[in-house]
Order: sequence, then C-alpha cells, then structure tokens
Amino acid sequence: MLNSSGFDLWADGYDKSVQLSEEDDAYPFAGYKKVLGAVYRSIRESRGTKVLDMGLGTAVLTQRLYQDGYEIFGLDFSEKMLEIAREKMPGARLIQYDFSWGFPPAFAGERFDFIVCTYAIHHLDDRQKVELIRELLPHLTEEGLILIGDVAFQTAEELAECRRASGGLWDEEELYMVEETMSREIPNLHFEKLSFCSGVFTITKQAHGGTK
Repeated sequence: MLNSSGFDLWADGYDKSVQLSEEDDAYPFAGYKKVLGAVYRSIRESRGTKVLDMGLGTAVLTQRLYQDGYEIFGLDFSEKMLEIAREKMPGARLIQYDFSWGFPPAFAGERFDFIVCTYAIHHLDDRQKVELIRELLPHLTEEGLILIGDVAFQTAEELAECRRASGGLWDEEELYMVEETMSREIPNLHFEKLSFCSGVFTITKQAHGGTK
C-alpha cells in the first residue's frame, strides 16, 4: 500500500492513470465515472448542502459539488493531493489527516448531510471499515447519508473471480468491500453495482436505532 509520500509522488498523474484504466474497462477503475456520477446524483437528489469527503484526493468529485455551492469539508493524508484540491476549491475547509485514525477531531463539532468516501476505504480491513462507519454515523444529520464508492462486490465469489481474472494487476494490499459481508455488520446498507468490479454503498442513519 502506498504511504502518504507515495501518494504525493502519484498526485500529479493520478487523474490520468484512473482515466486510462477506466477507458480499458479494466480493474481497478472500470466504472469509475459511473461511481462518481452515482454519488453526485445521490447528493443532488437529497436534502442538505454540507459535505465531508474522506480521502478526497485531487477533488474530482467534490470540485463539482463545490461549484454547485455545497459547503465542502475534506481530508486526505497526502499533502500534495491537498495542494491540488485547494487550488480547485479555495473556500473549502481541508485538512491533512489519515482516516484510519477515525473521525478527525478537527471536525468534531460538525454535522454533515453527506459523508463521502470514494476509492479510499479499501486501505482499511473489514473490522476497521465497520468501526469507521459506526464512528461516522453520529456526525450525520438525521437524514444524512454515508456514500462509499469503490472497487466493491456483492459476494465473496464475485471478488474471487475478479481476482483470478485480473492476474498480476490485482493489488493484494487493497481490501475491498463485499455487500454480503458488510450487511451483517451494517444493516442499514444498500449496494448499487455499477461495473464488474465497482459500486456504491449508501448507508443511512435512521436504521441504527436512532443514533444521535
């Protein structure tokens, strides 16, 4: 897995490398634009204007929301990625932070209508993912949504098949979400499959027994 320095080195070419993978309909970024588009539509079609992007990278998604007038908060552990994001969104509140540490204390007093995480949560194992999601829920408004777009699968069998088909391209250090596994721990979770290796998880606050 790349550390923050590795992502700093990758920052300038990140958007291009994603584009090439998607154009080839190849793992890991097949369906990338569909994933970001689905997250964007979910936000635009729902109430609220306050967005937290966990691992915003070069702000491909949040730049559009920023231009639409949304109030943007964001974090990334790569300072170089943040420099690019700040140029695109000078009025956003962005911090350098590693979300593997949990919810950022700098935003502790905030409540968000949307918490998004695209192509980033795969750096956590399943236990860490569940813990992070549960930690995020109290920081949502009552009708708020957590939206996670990434390499993802409905079943462990689908993941295994993609792994076999990808051969040497498969990244053994990235740990992808599987609906049948996550739904046992996060019951208020819905998965929309958007390509053979990607999709969007939508998690609501209400089904968690009125989490406050």
